[in-house]
Amino acid sequence: MIKHIVMFKLLEEVNGKRKEENLLEICEKAKKLKDLIPAILSLEVQINSSEAPESNYEFALICDFASIEKLNEYQVHPEHIAFGKFITQLRELRACIDYEY
Repeated sequence: MIKHIVMFKLLEEVNGKRKEENLLEICEKAKKLKDLIPAILSLEVQINSSEAPESNYEFALICDFASIEKLNEYQVHPEHIAFGKFITQLRELRACIDYEY
């Protein structure tokens, strides 16, 4: 099994929308990926606690895949590519880890 964890630190404002508004839209779109991409076994969308330090990343996407091949399949899936293009315009930073468990 492969765990894929990706975190995003968002820009304060993009296209006239505040970070909080964009975060809600990101979560909405991310949650749909599970039904759109068969390679995903499980998907979790997490928002950083409002009481946590501001230096933390605001959003995390945590997915499980049966194998590294399935993760690679996910990476090139058109729905994942579209989500990536969408979030890229809203993010300041991205961090990711993929590990076997």
